[in-house]
This record gives sequence, structure tokens and C-alpha cells, in this order.
Amino acid sequence: MRGIAGALLLARGKVDGIDAFEPTMEDARVSFLAALLCLPIFLLLRMGGGPAVVAVDPVRALAADLIAFICSWAGFALASLPLTEAMGRRVLWPRFIAAWNWVNLVQYVVVALLSLPELLGLPGLMADTLALLGLGYAMWLQWFATRLALGLSGPRAAAFVALDLGISLFLSGLAAKFALG
Repeated sequence: MRGIAGALLLARGKVDGIDAFEPTMEDARVSFLAALLCLPIFLLLRMGGGPAVVAVDPVRALAADLIAFICSWAGFALASLPLTEAMGRRVLWPRFIAAWNWVNLVQYVVVALLSLPELLGLPGLMADTLALLGLGYAMWLQWFATRLALGLSGPRAAAFVALDLGISLFLSGLAAKFALG
């Protein structure tokens, strides 16, 4: 609950939200529960939103999405470790991963809520605008949490957001290709 509370504070732009995360491997390890909480939201978003991908085999498409989800979540955590080391922040990596994981839960909920207009069939411009706002907010929240957790400048924190976005886009593309056969 401490991680969720901290993420909610960060989501409101409260700097003291970062105090909810300890720089311990135990905090980092427990924070991966956020992935389990995000999984149903991820599946809902994949099934209901965005441009339709006609899968050759729906089971194959679901398997590809699940593998991409897991690899993206774990891949970012692993890829961020050498980056924190290069920036002299290795000791803060567990706090960063804990904050990142719990903030992802907030992001998933916000993006899902802002996707409702599309899922409900509201006009494209409104749905697209809300989806874009959700994406912008999600990126800001990642940047904000990273900057605080690692004590970085804005551009350095942005490097972590770009890394996560790159990994996610790459794996989503692979999953889409796999779903098509």
C-alpha cells in the first residue's frame, strides 16, 4: 500500500511521494506486483483500443501480447541498471524501480480511463485528444518519478523515459508481427 500511496502522491506532482520508496532490493522486488495489477488493464486496452490488428490466430496474438508485456516490464528494469550505473546512481536503482513500477500502475489506470471514450464509440477527435493527453501525462509522470528517485536533471531523466518508450514500441511491433503470422 505504501507504494501505491507514494505513486498517487507523485501522480499529483507531490515531491514527497518519493519518500514512500526505499532504496532496497526488497522494495524493488515487491514493486513488481504492480505488473500483475496492470496486466488486466493491459489486456483490456489491447483488446478494445487502437487500430485493429487482424490476427491469424487470436491465441497466438494473446501469447505474443503477454510475452511482450513481460519482456517490456522486465527488460526495462534490466536495461535501466547499466544506465543508472553510468550516471553514478546505482545505489538508488532499487528505489527508482520501485517508484517506476508503482507509477506504471497509476499510468495504466489513467490511460484506461482516458481510453473509455474510444471504447464507447465517441467521436474520433475527442477520443484521440484524450488518448494523447493520457500519453503525455504518462510520460510526464515517468519523467517526474525518475528525476526524483535518482536525483537527476530533467534531460537525464528523459533518457529513461525514452529507453522505456523504445523498448515498449519495439516489443509491441514484434508482438503485432507475430500476431499477423
